[in-house]
Amino acid sequence: MGTAKGADGTVITELAGATVRRLTTDQTILDGIDWTVRSGEHWALLGANGAGKTTVLRLIGALMHPTSGTVEVLGHRLGRVDVRELRAHIGLVSSAQKVPLDATAHTVVLTGATGTVQPLWRRYDGETRTRAHDLLAELDSKELADRPYGVCSGGQRARILIARALMAEPSLLLLDEPFNALDLPSREDLIDTMHRLATVRPELATVTVTHHLEELSPAIAHALLLKDGRVQASGPVDEVLTGERLTACFGRPIEVFRHEGRWLARSGFRRG
Repeated sequence: MGTAKGADGTVITELAGATVRRLTTDQTILDGIDWTVRSGEHWALLGANGAGKTTVLRLIGALMHPTSGTVEVLGHRLGRVDVRELRAHIGLVSSAQKVPLDATAHTVVLTGATGTVQPLWRRYDGETRTRAHDLLAELDSKELADRPYGVCSGGQRARILIARALMAEPSLLLLDEPFNALDLPSREDLIDTMHRLATVRPELATVTVTHHLEELSPAIAHALLLKDGRVQASGPVDEVLTGERLTACFGRPIEVFRHEGRWLARSGFRRG
């Protein structure tokens, strides 16, 4: 299966009228989503709990199909392609991922080559093992190679999971609340890592789901706001991440500040 390479504007994923309904209750989870992510773009996906962020991530991660509308990922339309093969070219990072706690960081990264929870040792040749070490080094985690995943800190785990996701050389990297439960130093380390990753891998497209603007790397240049399963706003961050748009999205007064590429949002007091 071919994958889009090069930060040349190639469409990585495109949703057209994508709608998802829960068949048992006929509840609409997503309602007519139109959205395009191109090679080399870095997107933030924001919205209140229940807005549909995880469902969007599952669609573009080829983990589910829309009820109606179309979803194309890496040049292939869902419903007309073997999604197992497609997923091999998509990196997913989530704190909810199942990882053996007694496995070393190097072993966890190795499993990214086979897309498995448990290692398939016969499938990892010397080149693959070296690549896992190289990715740990790239993500400032070389010293963690022999450390059990279960004793690593939250920030260390996040970097290990990103290295694992990069093993398959994905064209699209999805990060589902990667900063969840991180303390301030770990958060800043991970933001630095994501910024550097965008620099050294200009062809890689990323989508980061977060609740906090403070977690956005300066590399993120686009944002999608979701509210009640619909697109509230989509486009360049300077146009989308405004106090007015975030106030409309979250339903309470929000002030937005930007300094040297980093964001800060705070909720103002209700008056009256």
